[in-house]
Amino acid sequence: MADEAKAKGNAAFSSGDYEAAVRHFTEAISLSPDNHVLYSNRSAAHASLHNYADALADAKKTVELKPDWSKGYSRLGAAHLGLQDYIEAVNSYKKGLDIDPNNEALKSGLADAKAAASASFRSRSPPADNPFGSAFAGPEMWAKLTADPTTRSYLDQDDFRNMMKDIQRNPNNLNLYLKDQRVMQALGVLLNVKFKGPTGGDDVEMQDEDAPKGPETSKEETRKPESEPEPEPMELTEEEKEAKERKEKALKEKEAGNAAYKKKEFEKAIEHYSSALELDDEDISYLTNRAAVYLEMGKYEECIKDCDKAVERGRELRSDFKMIARALTRKGTALVKMAKCSKDYEPAIETFQKALTEHRNPDTLKKLNEAEKAKKELEQQEIFDPKIADEEREKGNEFFKQQKYPEAIQHYTESLRRNPKDPRTYSNRAACYTKLGAMPEGLKDADKCIELDPTFSKGYTRKGAIQFFLKEYDKALETYQEGLKHDPQNQELLDGVRRCVQQINKAGRGELSPEELKERQAKGMQDPEIQNILSDPVMRQVLVDFQENPKAAQDHMKNPQVMNKIQKLINAGIVQMR
Repeated sequence: MADEAKAKGNAAFSSGDYEAAVRHFTEAISLSPDNHVLYSNRSAAHASLHNYADALADAKKTVELKPDWSKGYSRLGAAHLGLQDYIEAVNSYKKGLDIDPNNEALKSGLADAKAAASASFRSRSPPADNPFGSAFAGPEMWAKLTADPTTRSYLDQDDFRNMMKDIQRNPNNLNLYLKDQRVMQALGVLLNVKFKGPTGGDDVEMQDEDAPKGPETSKEETRKPESEPEPEPMELTEEEKEAKERKEKALKEKEAGNAAYKKKEFEKAIEHYSSALELDDEDISYLTNRAAVYLEMGKYEECIKDCDKAVERGRELRSDFKMIARALTRKGTALVKMAKCSKDYEPAIETFQKALTEHRNPDTLKKLNEAEKAKKELEQQEIFDPKIADEEREKGNEFFKQQKYPEAIQHYTESLRRNPKDPRTYSNRAACYTKLGAMPEGLKDADKCIELDPTFSKGYTRKGAIQFFLKEYDKALETYQEGLKHDPQNQELLDGVRRCVQQINKAGRGELSPEELKERQAKGMQDPEIQNILSDPVMRQVLVDFQENPKAAQDHMKNPQVMNKIQKLINAGIVQMR
């Protein structure tokens, strides 16, 4: 049960529904309260919702349960960073790197935390000594940002303009936005400095156009004093020398395998990757690369085995999450290749979801979406049966005659599951929804009916009836008239046109009661088309002319487009003609 809840949480997280992810992980934790991975996953979900206090509590629990797991410290650092507790964030990332020195996620997090800590420290200097106040003052700020080609493009972005306005009101608020690279770029333009990035004390480089230019030197030359002695090489034991040599040989085998793979010499590539594995079993890339070759060769079982080994060995070695995610994605791809029915896609979808939990990669997300779509299409093909669909539709018709509309809907829905291309069933279900007062659902089914068969008059009568009930007489009239193009003698459609015209003429003659007029005006003002007409300066002038300038009004009446819009306003009760 805990695994099932975890899988649901992973799926929700992958789709961006973080609140649902929190709920599922919470359910899993209640079933398995000592599973550190569940707390780690829920911490990530809380952080994605910016609930950093909750993320911190879960991260602490993760570390408590599994203190030798580097990912826990990554969660801990991220939570502290979100709470702007930069010192604790730095310490957390460092602890994680003590366990796994080569972890790229921890290295990146540490760099971000240090940069944020440095920026926070600088922003806390006394306001009197702070040059930012004058830099953001007055219209000069906007002039400078407009003049610079980089920041000029940012001014089209609402969130950037709002941030700059907030900083202009209170320069001390700059600290709130320093993590945004656009703000950093703007600050550089305003202060006439060029930011190099968060690298200790060497944060900015003055831009002095009048300064004399000396001979160009490389960055390495400027940063490394000539007098600094080269470090002496470490003395290695024989065992360490042998291990180093084996790793170097393994890397050469890997390079040879990569070259063979590019040439599509797959057998040779497998030999090289296998040799690399024999020399060094602490690099799972040899397994994932060999799995890629098996995938190209169509040897999906061998590919899956290598991917499983890579994941298992990667967890033992605490390998980079991206490497584990890559192995899982490759396994999912192999499972998709092997799928023959809809159920075969389930393990592939689950594998892609696991990969996204390790590392959210756009390519993996795309593969997940494609697998889910393929599964749905296959399911539809597997259950497609027009004969059963007709039987279910007839059962629905019987219940409809008995005025048992919910039961009729059940059978119509099953009929559509068996044959989703039958417009008659959509029409019948629309009628049921109308009887039950579920107008949006009925309108949706009527539209689908018309989409499947534009010549089927029932679809237009269903849609027009719903629109008439909703007092959208203009739209209902258009629907009935469209139906008459396909079936000019249809009595239901003709009656619908007549009823709509009667209601529309009532508004034109001013025969609506005050309550009816108020209701129609309120409904009309919600119509985007009416809103556009009223917001059009030309149409506003036309309405003024109709009241104050009879000669201009007569000219307007010769314009069919203007009169069409006027008629719409009359029908909506916004304008009354006397």
